[in-house]
This record gives sequence, structure tokens and C-alpha cells, in this order.
Amino acid sequence: MKTATVKELKQELSDHSQAELVELCLRLSRFKKENKELLTYLLYEASDEAGYIDGVKLEVSKQFTEINTDSYYYIKKSVRKILRRVKVYIRYSKLKETEVELLLHFCSELKDLRPSITHNITLTNLYNRQILMIKKAISTMHEDLQYDYNLMLDDL
Repeated sequence: MKTATVKELKQELSDHSQAELVELCLRLSRFKKENKELLTYLLYEASDEAGYIDGVKLEVSKQFTEINTDSYYYIKKSVRKILRRVKVYIRYSKLKETEVELLLHFCSELKDLRPSITHNITLTNLYNRQILMIKKAISTMHEDLQYDYNLMLDDL
């Protein structure tokens, strides 16, 4: 996700009503480090959630291709870093559909990683925890979405 400049953010903020600005600022105050990223999401990408999800998926896939696979130590460090970023993107959206989509993509990338994660207990446990989180998020959704996402989960 490309972060907008302060000038671009100021321009976009000037187009919103005061009530919308108050709402944005209150939500922004909950975050510290990622303030500009959150504001960029709220102003530019919240209206196109599918585009946002696709962009994050591309970024995650790119990060998985750049993992140093010389040892499981480096793999674990990189996978945890990628997962932290995915969780931040999920927090921005607050939508269960986005959470499920991004975690499903993360798990599929992790499962396809070579060398296999099944040879490392830590990576296997991390994978299993994410699967449990996906199941928990799916259980709170509408029945039609539950069916679709459970099919995707079964593919993993």
C-alpha cells in the first residue's frame, strides 16, 4: 500500500464535512505508528475494499518470495514479520471478510513455502493458530459467506 503525502491527505480532508473529520480523527487517535497508513486507507481505499485486499495480497505474495530460506530461523523471523503486517492491514479494515481473505491468503502462501513448514513445529503451530482464527471469524459471518469461505478453508 502506497502511503499518501501530507499534502495529498490535506487536500482530501478539506473535501470532507466536519462530522466525517471528527469520526476520522477519533479512529486515527487509536493508532500511533501507522497513522498515515490508516488515514490513507480511510480516505482512498475504504470505498474499494476488493482493491485493497488485492493490493495487500500482492504485497504478501511478494514478501513470501523474498524470504531467506537458508534456515528455519530466518524463515520464522520473516513469516512473523509478514503476519504482523497482515494483522495491521486487518485492523485498518475492521471487516471480517477482509480478515478472512487476508488470513486465507497468508496461510496458503505459508503452506506453499519451500522448505515445507511441516518440518518445523513453530511454523506448523503458527499456521494452525491462523486456521483457528479464520474459523472463528467465519463463524460470525452470514451463512452464505460461511459456506463460501469454508470451501476455501477446506482447500487449505
